[in-house]
Amino acid sequence: MITGDAAFIKKINRSLIISKIFENGMISRADLAKITGLNKATISVQAADLLAEDLIIETQQDHKNLGRRPIMLSINQQAGFVLGIDLDKYSITFAIANISGLPVQTDTIQLDTSDYAVILGFIAKKIKEYKQQCSHARYGLAGVVIGIHGIVNNDEMIYFVPQHGWHNKNLKDDLQTETGVNIYIENNANLCSFSERVYHHHQSENLLSISLYSGIGLGIMVNGDALKGYHGYAGEIGHMIVVPDGIPCSCGNFGCWEQYASESSFMKQLSEKLNTPDLKYDDIRKLIMEQETITCKQIKQYIKYLSIGLNNIINLYNPEILVLNSELLRIYPNAVTEIKNNLTSTVSHYCELLVSELGNRACVMGACALAIKHFLEVSNIYLSLNEGKVS
Repeated sequence: MITGDAAFIKKINRSLIISKIFENGMISRADLAKITGLNKATISVQAADLLAEDLIIETQQDHKNLGRRPIMLSINQQAGFVLGIDLDKYSITFAIANISGLPVQTDTIQLDTSDYAVILGFIAKKIKEYKQQCSHARYGLAGVVIGIHGIVNNDEMIYFVPQHGWHNKNLKDDLQTETGVNIYIENNANLCSFSERVYHHHQSENLLSISLYSGIGLGIMVNGDALKGYHGYAGEIGHMIVVPDGIPCSCGNFGCWEQYASESSFMKQLSEKLNTPDLKYDDIRKLIMEQETITCKQIKQYIKYLSIGLNNIINLYNPEILVLNSELLRIYPNAVTEIKNNLTSTVSHYCELLVSELGNRACVMGACALAIKHFLEVSNIYLSLNEGKVS
């Protein structure tokens, strides 16, 4: 039984009510009382507060029955906006979403430097621009979450970003000082797993998301919560050694999984074998359709090493849902079938293995969803990318 002072109980009830409004899209006060177990007076007081704060709106639902039309409560999408940022090796993606989680603008810029001060200045400049752009809303730019392709500790300090060579960077404080906006820092793989649960797999309590782009990251959801480890460093599965004394890795070891099963490693190896620099996904799609021999052989090798790592992960975590975030797997027609055919161990158990529908948007959309969660101070949130629907 939860006990505490009146303010604490009120905060818990508020969080529950907001979560249920998100989950149902539109809901009446009477139905809120039924599904939350709260009395009608509590619902009325909380709804009045949320209406006064412009966080929810009222609409009358049309119906054919006689009698008074029910008044429905829903999230006020235009109350404020959030910004998700995916800071990768060669690019930065910015996504603005309203507080219902619907994206309203996405921008991607290319990076040609790893200099921390330069990148800090650029991100700060963009945040200020978006802040001004959102200033018409009551809550303006309500929060910013940045996905880092590296190790982030529980205090949101960047411990190490191998792709940029960064050590011990306090990007959170540096940006908050510069912009005056609430900033949160999170590992990109954790954001990917969060976005999969929030936008697609609402009922999954044990979900793993593996990002396979410039490196390999593992986002772990156990009993509905992110599993981050003691310092916050859990999930650096790309540095699991799969080939002893293999290809050297930027982490200092040899034979790390991401040297064999990340998309960047695949692109590099295929480019060298075809003597074709700067291969793009469209080039690979065409080569696959043409059944080009070297490309097909390289993909088979890629899936072999990918499956080795997946077998280890499945044995470690016994996931309900295993989501692979990869553009390469999206364009290869037989990817999931071939991966499953390689997972032949009788002790490896999972319920569902699939390629992410969110693709390379997963990190920024997870960042937007986390910013909304922080802003509204809710414990659970379920969103949709479909206009007018949030569950």
